[in-house]
Amino acid sequence: MNPGLNTLGRPFSRLLIACAIITAFPAHADDKAEIDKLKAQIQELDQKLRVLDRKQEIATEEAAAKQKTAPIVNVGDKGFGFKSADGQFEYKLRGLLQLDYRNIGGTAFPDAVDGFTARRIRPTFEGTVFGKYGFRFTPEFGENKSSVVDAYLDVKEDPAFQVRVGKFKPFVGLERLQSAADIKFIERSYVSNNILPNRDLGVSVFGDVLNKKVNYSFGVFNGVSDGGEATTTQDIDNGKEYTARLFTTPFIDADNGLQGLGFGVATTYGQTKGSTSLEYRGRISGVTSGLGTYKTPGQANSFFSYQNTISTTTPTDDKFVVANGQHLRWTPQAYYYKGPLGVIAEYAESSQAVARYIGTGNTATSLTNSDTLNNYAWQIAASWLITGEEASFKGVKPFSPFKAGSEGGWGAFELLARFQENKLDQKASTYGDTLKGYALGARTFGVGLNWYLSDSSKLAINYDVTTLQDVTAGTLAKGALKDTREQLVVARYQLVF
Repeated sequence: MNPGLNTLGRPFSRLLIACAIITAFPAHADDKAEIDKLKAQIQELDQKLRVLDRKQEIATEEAAAKQKTAPIVNVGDKGFGFKSADGQFEYKLRGLLQLDYRNIGGTAFPDAVDGFTARRIRPTFEGTVFGKYGFRFTPEFGENKSSVVDAYLDVKEDPAFQVRVGKFKPFVGLERLQSAADIKFIERSYVSNNILPNRDLGVSVFGDVLNKKVNYSFGVFNGVSDGGEATTTQDIDNGKEYTARLFTTPFIDADNGLQGLGFGVATTYGQTKGSTSLEYRGRISGVTSGLGTYKTPGQANSFFSYQNTISTTTPTDDKFVVANGQHLRWTPQAYYYKGPLGVIAEYAESSQAVARYIGTGNTATSLTNSDTLNNYAWQIAASWLITGEEASFKGVKPFSPFKAGSEGGWGAFELLARFQENKLDQKASTYGDTLKGYALGARTFGVGLNWYLSDSSKLAINYDVTTLQDVTAGTLAKGALKDTREQLVVARYQLVF
């Protein structure tokens, strides 16, 4: 009820009554009948005003009641959404579009193809029901394929204790936990793409404690290969992968140069075993290795892959490598943000038991040797907003969004530099696919420029030079990877809403 409307009627009615008395009474009225008549008129007028007052009160109450139940609709640069008046139910439709042009030069991959690609086309439907149950569903249609990227449910009992179940990013890699719309470089580093898990099916418990200075998480997942992403199908084996992460921002409340410092450590542990499928007479017809491939920064070319040869004519030519037991990863990680400066650093190591099989006849294959391979990667990347905006882990907000005309702004400009390296165990040479040629290491230096036209729109260009190391010469037509380089130029337009 509006208190202004509620209190308006009384003074107004009294004013009308007073005016009626003043105008109705003669200067020296003493006739009783006239006085009684005037009194009756005044009473009748006052009653009508009371009725009007009450009608106004009822209308105000009805409007307030309607306002309490009317849904709230939001349309803006963060997408389209609506929620119930009590805030218990909320639904949002958002999206991410990334269109790239890639040019791959150098001597490492002479047959690499240049051109345009739709790197990510991701609509996202997310929301909250009954105040504490959240959900997110994100399909992807980029690079001529469709898949389910995220499909999970959240239980938000308390900021210190939340539960997530479904397909999502395990709480492991620092850069991986950044949104694809917020990463500084066009592609993530070797740490994220070649060592740590991308997405998996499972459940995690996580939360913020100690005044949000410490974030923790524990999870159980099906398990994926290095740099791998699970599909929504059944797991390949009975082994599960366990994850744990502790990340702290101890100076977040301090008014000093350490306020933007965060650091932590994460680990994964599990048992992974590859599988084979058989056809007539016990022949191997397919292999699920449980192992990943190791790609250069552009994600288009692999500098190492495991043997995976299945012969359709000569069983003794069958040679393939599969995961064969314990898989352990660990990753220290940190970031620092101060004014326009941003720095992120990560190291990740993966220890995976493997086994190599060689065909022995029409009915069987045999295990020839088994090893544990220790592979690692690291990166350090720095960004500088030359237009002076505040750098952060969650994106950039330009002081003055780009707008044509004399009164328009120029947006925000950001310079980037990154050094990263991926090294594989020397013993991996026994298991590499020599038909394609391979390297046991890749070292990359990259620079870039981001132009944030607005909160939602960005243009970016990156240049990476990758030197392949510890190289074994291959024999196929594409040529050996020995002493070669990949030179990559990538440009991107990004729209997020």
